[in-house]
This record gives sequence, structure tokens and C-alpha cells, in this order.
Amino acid sequence: MSTVHEVVSVTPERGEARRFANRFGSAAAAVLVLLCGLTMLLGFINKDRCTGPAFDQWGRTQPDYDERNKEDVCYSDIQHLWIGRDIDRHVFPYVDGGINDKGVLVGGSVEYPVLSGLIIWAGAIFAHNDAEYLLYSSLLMAPFGLLTGWLLGKLARWRALLWAIGPPLVLYAFHNWDLPVVLCSVAAVFVVHRWNRPLVERAVVASVLLGLGFAFKVYPAAFVLPLMLFVATGGWRGQEMPEGKKVDVAGAAKVALASIVTVVLVNLPFAFAGYDGWLASFEFQQLRRVDITTNSIWYWGLRPFIGDDAMQSLVGVISPITILLSFAIAAGYGWLRFRREGTYPWIAVSGAMLCGFMLLHKVHSPQYTLWLVPFLVLLRVKLVWAYVYFVVDLAMGIGIFRWFWAIEFGQPAGIYDSFSAQAVMIGVWGRAALLVALFVVFLKARGVTEDDREDLKFLRGAVAAKS
Repeated sequence: MSTVHEVVSVTPERGEARRFANRFGSAAAAVLVLLCGLTMLLGFINKDRCTGPAFDQWGRTQPDYDERNKEDVCYSDIQHLWIGRDIDRHVFPYVDGGINDKGVLVGGSVEYPVLSGLIIWAGAIFAHNDAEYLLYSSLLMAPFGLLTGWLLGKLARWRALLWAIGPPLVLYAFHNWDLPVVLCSVAAVFVVHRWNRPLVERAVVASVLLGLGFAFKVYPAAFVLPLMLFVATGGWRGQEMPEGKKVDVAGAAKVALASIVTVVLVNLPFAFAGYDGWLASFEFQQLRRVDITTNSIWYWGLRPFIGDDAMQSLVGVISPITILLSFAIAAGYGWLRFRREGTYPWIAVSGAMLCGFMLLHKVHSPQYTLWLVPFLVLLRVKLVWAYVYFVVDLAMGIGIFRWFWAIEFGQPAGIYDSFSAQAVMIGVWGRAALLVALFVVFLKARGVTEDDREDLKFLRGAVAAKS
């Protein structure tokens, strides 16, 4: 069967359809990317306030680094981890590393999957202090953020401004190493809905991108399941179902296999070169305790009622179970929508899965908001959801560091005498409530790519009428 792109590739009338479907031209895309770049520049300037002017023998910012990064709300994991992971010693990650009996990473191991480890190492090649490391790492990651903005513009037009000029990009673009994994997710959507190839080919390439996303920050692997169901049901309204089939099992299996092979091929060299160091990144996350730094509902919801050891054990079981349950609910509701509408809403289901993961995981770092923003762009939800989430996220992103500063340096830090403590509570429970709501809202939402399909369906009818 022809793809949607083939439908608009021949006659002048179909040329008109192409212009209608791709209203976001080169000039608009350039403006969007420029705005995205300016936003990321503001993000770098904010983080760079924490660097220098002097440095100690280890290349750590002086004076008063530990106080400044919290009080001035310019903390960055990138700058902070210059010391403590052998990044400053330019040790290649994982190969000679491991994790000791106290759960501390040693010998170049880092707590992230291998592609993030490579980015972390590469940013330090020419760096001699934490300021240079922040700069080079930011330059290395900036193209990922710009390309994400461009792809979102091509997919959703000016709705992509939520990404390009939104507060999360200022706060978190260079807070951690998250821009590459966001690009993998967005690029997968772009390939499925904009590349002029048969559905299974597009989906296999998208699955490879999601596998690469796993090798950056794990979560995109969850999106392989809804993509498989999208392929198994023949894509948009079943129009790309192979002849004589009701369910494309073989196509769905190829999608799954592509992601699995990608993950194996990327991880295998590191596992062979230094198995203990490679495994340490996963062990670290498994052993990580639920504490004040994790910002999760589990810490704030369970800590007042049960002891710490009991809480750690309970969360270690209940968190993964509830995450998987949320995935099953999202995928199941997507199937109900398919039965009703004829299309499996894989982007909507993926967005809901992400909400479930962010809500129920034992760690909820502030920069995870960057993961969510593309789904606020790609799904036709009311913009007020994005605006409210940004406000709550600002409360968390600013309040958490001011609160840590108050706790560490003897300032008022109680819930009744500290605005920063109140902001953290707004952030924790406000985000939780919004993620529950967005889980439902996303599942019911149309994707922005469906609008192009409807446009082209209408124009195809107009072309047929003229001929």
C-alpha cells in the first residue's frame, strides 16, 4: 500500500496537498531553532553562574561552591560530577570500574547507561576544571536540543515553542545529560510519521532509535510496545496492513527485535571490556535509596508512616510493580481506542507510560520534565496543562535547591517558616497530581500527526473529485 507521502507526490493537485500538510517551512523551522538556541544559551548562562572564578587543585570551583550552587539555584549534575566519578582524571567509563560494598561507584563507572557514559567522558577530554567541563559538555549536547526543536517543529509546527522557549529548557538543558535521550524519542516519532518508506521499515528504524534511547537513559524502551501494537494493527486506520492479514505479527516482531539487537550491540562491547564496571551502573540504580534527594511520592508519602528500612524494602517492590501496571493500563486503553477508532494511538500510549514511570519510579529528578515536554507538543492537549505543569515544575526546580541550602547552612527550613519548603511540597504533590491527570488526558488525546492524515484524506478526496 502507498504511504501518506506517496499520496502527495505526483500531480499539481497533490503538490498542493504537500504544501498544505507541510505548512511549517524552512524559514519557520530556522526561527524555531534560533529561539531554541537562545533559550539553551540562557540555560547555560544560568548554570555557568556557579563556576569559578578560582579553582582548587582538583579543578573544583572556589570559593564556596557547595553553598553557591544551592543558594543561587545554579546547580548542575554536570559540574558537580566533575569530581567523584574519575571524570576529572579522564578515565574511560566502565572498563576498569565497579561498585564497592558501600554502593559507591569507583574506577570510572557512572550511574548511567553506556551512551550517556560516553557523552560524560567525551565532554571532559579537553577540560581541566569544572567550568570547562560544563562548557564543553554543553557544546556537545546543544545540537541534540536544537535538532529536537527542529523535529518537533516539523511534526507540530508552532506548538513546538513549548520546547523551544519553555522554562524547562532554561532550567534543565545542561542540568544533566538528558538532551540526547529526548532526541531519540522525538526522532522515533518523526521517522514513523514523516519518512517515505513502508510502515515496518519506518518502525524498525524508530525502534533502533528507541533502543539507543535505552542506552542513554532507559525510559524510551517502554515505547517499543505501543509502537509494536501500532505496526501490528496496520498503522493509521489499518491502511498499511499487509495484504491478506488481519494482524501483522511479523512486523511487530521485527520492531521488537530491532530494539533488542540495538541494546545488545551497544552494551556488549562494554560488558566484554569491563563487566563489573558495566554492571555497576545498573547495580547503583537498584541499590539507590529513597531519600530526600529523590523527590518521589514514595519518600514523602511513606516516610511519615513507616520506618526507613521498611520503606526501602516496600518501595523496592511496589515501585516496579505499579510502573508495570500503569504500562498495562495505558496499553490496554490504547487497544480500546483502536477498536473504536481504527488506529492504535501509540504516541498517546507512550506519553501515558512516561507519566506512569515519572510518577511511580523511586527517583524523580527535576530534569525529567524535559522527557515530558515533547508529549505536550506531540499530543493535542489543551495548552493550559503545559502552563500549569511549568509553574509547578518551577516551584520544584527552584525550591528544592533553596531548601537544600537552608537545611545545610542553618537557615529556617520548616514547612511553616520556609517558602522553599512549601515550594518543594507544591512541586512534589503538584507534579504527582498533574501526572495522574496527564496520564488520563494523554490517553484520550489525538496526536498532531493525525491532523495531517485528516488533511491529506480531505485533499485526496478533492483531487479525486477534480479528476
